[in-house]
Amino acid sequence: MGDLLQDLVMWLDGLSPAWAYTGILLVAYAENVLPPVPGDMAVVFGGYLVGVGKLHFVLVAGVATVGSVMGFMTMYLVGYLVGDAVLRSRWFRWVPPERIDGARRQLDRWGYGLVAANRFLAGLRGVVGLVVGMARLDGLRTAAIAALSALAWVLLIVWAGYAVGDNWQEVGYWLRDYGRAVLGLIGLALLAGGVRRYVRKKKHSSKKSGENAKSKPR
Repeated sequence: MGDLLQDLVMWLDGLSPAWAYTGILLVAYAENVLPPVPGDMAVVFGGYLVGVGKLHFVLVAGVATVGSVMGFMTMYLVGYLVGDAVLRSRWFRWVPPERIDGARRQLDRWGYGLVAANRFLAGLRGVVGLVVGMARLDGLRTAAIAALSALAWVLLIVWAGYAVGDNWQEVGYWLRDYGRAVLGLIGLALLAGGVRRYVRKKKHSSKKSGENAKSKPR
């Protein structure tokens, strides 16, 4: 278990229930704006605390969802107000430019569907809020869809922490493997999209060359 996660777990475990809910909300928020905060694992630990009777399932899921949506919309607002200048800001050096490009391509293809899937897109979800804001998608609709996405994901990982009990740390390995699989699929999708664009461009170029050749006087 990483030092940061260990510190978070010890901190949450030592809090009263009311403050533990507040802590989960803050960590879920921070995950979106201050990576690499291990927000998912903190929420999984919240599920474990539900299992031992310290916290309530609905409240853990609720505060984690609210924190996640607040963090997502904070990044949306930054993208909306700052636009492409985000890429030149020293505050966002943690954002790899290639992930911004990848998120933009997926947004062009899927639109609000990318917002709906964002919580399940390990490797991209950290920049989806920025990119959606930069594209200036409707704020209310974005928030509503992001909330549904966050709720679905949070319910899953809170239940996982609750179900495995003392073995809650094992969920981290599942999330790691899941993240690697998602990144691989995203990479393949981007590669396939690039190949398709290249083939279309070549066909268009060949067709245009053929038309120009036919139009030349003999």
